[in-house]
Amino acid sequence: MQEARGFPGTAEELRDALRAGEMSAREAVSDALERLAARAGLGAVVSVAAERALEAARAADERLAALPASERAAALPRLHGVPFAVKDLVDVAGLPTTHGSAAMRHPVAAADAPGVAILRASGGIPLAKTQVPELGLTAYSENAIAPPARNPLDPERTAGGSSGGSAAAVAAGLLPFGPGSDGGGSIRIPALACGLVGLKPGLGAIPGDLPARGGPHDEHGAPRMTVSGPIARTPRDAALLFDAQRGATTEPALRAVRTADSASGLRIAVSADSPFAAAFPVPLSAAARRAHAAAAERLAELGHRVEPAEFRYDPRYPEAFLTAWTAGLARLRLARGAAERLMPLTRRFRERALARDPAEQDAAGAVLRAFAAAVRERWGAFDAVLTPGLAMPAPRVGAFTALDPDEDYRLQCEWAPYTSMVNVAGVPAVVVPAAEGLGIGVQLIGRAGSEPQLLRLAAQLLA
Repeated sequence: MQEARGFPGTAEELRDALRAGEMSAREAVSDALERLAARAGLGAVVSVAAERALEAARAADERLAALPASERAAALPRLHGVPFAVKDLVDVAGLPTTHGSAAMRHPVAAADAPGVAILRASGGIPLAKTQVPELGLTAYSENAIAPPARNPLDPERTAGGSSGGSAAAVAAGLLPFGPGSDGGGSIRIPALACGLVGLKPGLGAIPGDLPARGGPHDEHGAPRMTVSGPIARTPRDAALLFDAQRGATTEPALRAVRTADSASGLRIAVSADSPFAAAFPVPLSAAARRAHAAAAERLAELGHRVEPAEFRYDPRYPEAFLTAWTAGLARLRLARGAAERLMPLTRRFRERALARDPAEQDAAGAVLRAFAAAVRERWGAFDAVLTPGLAMPAPRVGAFTALDPDEDYRLQCEWAPYTSMVNVAGVPAVVVPAAEGLGIGVQLIGRAGSEPQLLRLAAQLLA
């Protein structure tokens, strides 16, 4: 393997260097592989497809070499030669998919999942799978089959979940950005924990996030919550990956972020209300409160109309969300005796899901549909809603799993009380780190289709 040259400072700069021929795809992939190997103790990556990635890089270099310099901008795919890794919940051809579980088979995927195929068609080169919690179920990335994903800002602390391995790799500079998925905060929680930008797009913004049949609700009528989106070090890098994940042939989100300086006059609500307050305390740390207030002040200085707002949420939300969030566990098919190999939290919530009456699932779905309609209307009166990010710094590795499963879940809700409500509503949100400390930052919630605008606001906060 060639000597590592190091990525340029941002994913956008790396992409531009690759498209200009200033760095070969093989150099970029080789460098990424060396970095991942050197930081194996971080627990970011669980499997690597080095030979496949290097072969893809060779083909990318041959494609560039065959083009006159004058034709490269038009003919090369947008992410030509850019390496990336994929959560180990998602199929990548030639690599096993473990779902982070000792209770399930780990087949080697014969083909890419649709989202991976879109990024590969955009010129990106998948080279590894990243650590996840079992079945993507928790806000921390620890399981029974691989070392936990550790936070590069403090390796004694969690990198978050479920996109924890991806966030750790990006925050440590091992990869330029990370495609993630988010069903209750799984992009935004690890992004905030690791000091990154994370965008949860609105439902349907990324091709393949909605199934071909079934529409925006699951079989019991609850809103579909899981979407794909980017984790990156800068809003511009997040926009670059978001455009690619959408399969765009141009870069509308990136163009919008480049004009962030000109954005002003938006009506922005400021709120620290959480629907989980009906069931759990929302113990906002002093640093989280200061970051929230500082972001509001900064947005006002930039010419936006910033208004305190009070949102009253349905007190049935906590129980309805937990019911809907764990419903899929009842459909999990396991070999005889395999359930004993599930993580304690997964096993307990699966047992409850199996015992639950379908009418209870339907009732929870109805509560969440009404919740979604109500908050879309209330939040939609504003261009964006500014909330705190995480309530406190990232807990230490092992802090969650040391608890009884119900207390484990409670701590997750207390740590991240502002994320799942956005998934239920189906609207986009972006998280932005603050300079004050580990895991401290804010979230901006937007209307449907406002992802570029949210990324512009993120860029303003980080300018």
